[in-house]
Amino acid sequence: FPYTTLFRSYLRRWRGLLPEQLPRMQQRNKLPISRMGARMARVLIIDDSPTETHRLTGMLEKNGYEVLAADSGEAGYSMALREQPDAVLMDIVLPGVNGFQATRQLSKASETEHIPVIIVTTKDQETDKVWGMRQGAKAYLTKPVNEKDLISILKEVIS
Repeated sequence: FPYTTLFRSYLRRWRGLLPEQLPRMQQRNKLPISRMGARMARVLIIDDSPTETHRLTGMLEKNGYEVLAADSGEAGYSMALREQPDAVLMDIVLPGVNGFQATRQLSKASETEHIPVIIVTTKDQETDKVWGMRQGAKAYLTKPVNEKDLISILKEVIS
């Protein structure tokens, strides 16, 4: 769909990376460096809502995280395989592969089982929380997310 393509190109430009620059950066194996000289933690947001992705990105970047984004479960899984982020923020309601399925794929695959998944969703039923944790999630947050809660959980699962 045209909106998906537009959103992806907007995110690439917004992060300052054009598609043709990505392979060169990967070949040089450059890691983003914070002002203090330490490697910044990378967080992959898998959410189909551009508004929610923008909101979470703002919170994370303000707190010193590098942000990657995907708008579907399939795209998020392949990006996690390729980029190996330090953590994943996963929505449940996604087109195609839903968040529960993508969480299960990430937690069962040997290449990504070490990546902690935090489910961030509007689904607040206890059964959803239990099911998400059974799929391999390390934490479960309901939207709207409190910034302090998000950052403290991220620090906990990354360390």
